Amino acid sequence: MNILLAEDDIRLGELTAHLLKKKGGYNVEWLTEGNEVFSYATVSHYDILVLDWMLPGEEGVSICRRLREHGYSGAIIMLTAKDALQDRIVGLDAGADDYLVKPFEVDELLARIRALSRRNFAPMQEEIVQIKHISINLINRTVFNGEDEIQLTPREYQLLDLFIRNKGQVLSRDIIFDRIWGYEADVSMKTIDATVKLLRKKLNLSSENDIIQSVRGVGYKLEL
Repeated sequence: MNILLAEDDIRLGELTAHLLKKKGGYNVEWLTEGNEVFSYATVSHYDILVLDWMLPGEEGVSICRRLREHGYSGAIIMLTAKDALQDRIVGLDAGADDYLVKPFEVDELLARIRALSRRNFAPMQEEIVQIKHISINLINRTVFNGEDEIQLTPREYQLLDLFIRNKGQVLSRDIIFDRIWGYEADVSMKTIDATVKLLRKKLNLSSENDIIQSVRGVGYKLEL
């Protein structure tokens, strides 16, 4: 399960992200700036968004409302120190599915995540994606050329997964770099082009059937 955690309290964010990974076994991306959350939530797939009410840049309740107005169907848990009834009503009316008051125990957050994951918020994720001669299992993260498994590095698979989930959309190098490596990574932008080249080679994509298209001066897109 993929979780997007938006929490600007560094100590709480680090602890929560760590325990969600360790105790829940979830894939967690952690953001501290409110103005980043909307683009992250809409560009990639997350099963649950854990969203702090008070964030720098844009408040969580505003982000929640904006996501729902744009048709976002993922589950959203609002975290806040605001425990008044009217505040809870505002959060739920903005589109939150659940509401957890700080301070909270991570075990309770995990229980609420499990409860929300049993509800059907988004269309069922396609398990197998077929692209020409390539089969990608999005559940167990395996890639096959016919009956032969293609061994991808974690970065290469993340890149392929990002392309699949945003097929037909142009992804700029900045977005790809941020989502796969993160801006704090000590690598150059040329790493993106090198990784795309290796991915194309492993997928045996010739110039005639290359579905990963270069967009001059911008980035790449997956075109089926």
